[in-house]
Amino acid sequence: MGKTAVILVNVGTPDSPAVADVRRYLFQFLNDRRVIDLPWLLQKVLVNLIIVPFRAPRSAKLYKQLWSDKGSPLLYYSQSVTAKLQLRTGDNYQIYNAMRYGNPSLENILKLIENQNYNKIIILPLFPQYASATTGSVFEFVLSKISHWNVIPELQFINHFHNHPEFIEAFASQAAKYNVANWDHIIFSFHGLPLRQINKTHPGVDCAECLCKTQSIEEGQFCYQAACYETARLIACETGLSADDFSVSFQSRLTKNWMSPFTDEMVIQKAKAGIKKMLIFAPSFVADCLETKVEIEEEYSILFRKHGGEQLQLVESLNDHDRWIEGLNQIITSKR
Repeated sequence: MGKTAVILVNVGTPDSPAVADVRRYLFQFLNDRRVIDLPWLLQKVLVNLIIVPFRAPRSAKLYKQLWSDKGSPLLYYSQSVTAKLQLRTGDNYQIYNAMRYGNPSLENILKLIENQNYNKIIILPLFPQYASATTGSVFEFVLSKISHWNVIPELQFINHFHNHPEFIEAFASQAAKYNVANWDHIIFSFHGLPLRQINKTHPGVDCAECLCKTQSIEEGQFCYQAACYETARLIACETGLSADDFSVSFQSRLTKNWMSPFTDEMVIQKAKAGIKKMLIFAPSFVADCLETKVEIEEEYSILFRKHGGEQLQLVESLNDHDRWIEGLNQIITSKR
């Protein structure tokens, strides 16, 4: 065949906002040993007897807010990106869309291409900043399946693109229509992680004392915290922001022992400090989803206005915009 297969992998989405589908999705997601890295028995009890039963009905209500006539935005944007990127890359590449949890499942996509005689397979998890719970989980799963194949082609894993110029420029172009100079303050909000997962990345380096919040560091390539701050600095530079113009924060926390500052608390703090107009980037997501459209655009907007703010605007994710399609093309085809 002489082609290269490219598998674009995102985290996943329920098949529908029905409680049963959300429960099934959460069960698969939260039982991943890299997502909740607690002792096996504690994880099973916590996830299957406490978190999933109580969280599924509440999450289903949120997914109903997110759902449109086209379904889940994460899924339909992923499908659109796959089709557009296929046109852009041409006959030498075959582009596949897969989800780590849910459908189309990564396992089924791997089964589909197993006997297609590809010369090379490129695995690109669509998580800009590397984390064990996201990119690491994808790679572990792929290796566990491909290791049993009779013929194993050349494999390339793209493990991060948080500082890739094309990614940075694509996000900056998304913000162009909002004219960043017209806002009182900018927040770069990233999905949070438990602090224990961050500290595992570089034993002996205390995150609280690390310089990664203000400069690039040697250990930062695979440190999620360092990568987030670098992404924020690079987008800020590309859009002409100074260090005083923006803040970095982390959303979607489950406990206080997660990365901070927390975005919801920062939104309240800025509103109480007199900030009236605030723009929020979410550069850990390349497609709009529950965390951007519901958590930021709806819930944080309400918080902001409740405490004195007037307008909170989300900079849309990259979704299927042509600038991002070209960015993906460059990430896939460039020498690394």
